[in-house]
Amino acid sequence: MATKTLTSAEFEELNAASGITLIDFWAEWCAPCRQFAPIFQKASEKHPDITFAKVDTEAEQELAMAFGISSIPTVVAIRDSVIVFQQPGAMPEAMLEKLIDKVRELDMEKVKAEVA
Repeated sequence: MATKTLTSAEFEELNAASGITLIDFWAEWCAPCRQFAPIFQKASEKHPDITFAKVDTEAEQELAMAFGISSIPTVVAIRDSVIVFQQPGAMPEAMLEKLIDKVRELDMEKVKAEVA
């Protein structure tokens, strides 16, 4: 599955859905963001069961502020409406794959109990 552009208007609907969503917060002027983009795209094609979304922090400043984004690129992982990972910095492909594996392995009943 290809990556999708995520806007503030679409976020609530996406966040309410079950499953895994990975979000790449980026900007056109950001060199590390441009370097990370093909890695994120490749992962989206490898994992069609995961929603891969990109948020342009220049166009979607409100959404970036809601996530407290202060450095880009930042990757956010959401599973079943719970933010389970958020970290700034471009990731190498192997690290992104490891993150995906860890998010898949999470015991969401336990995570939701800890959040509650």
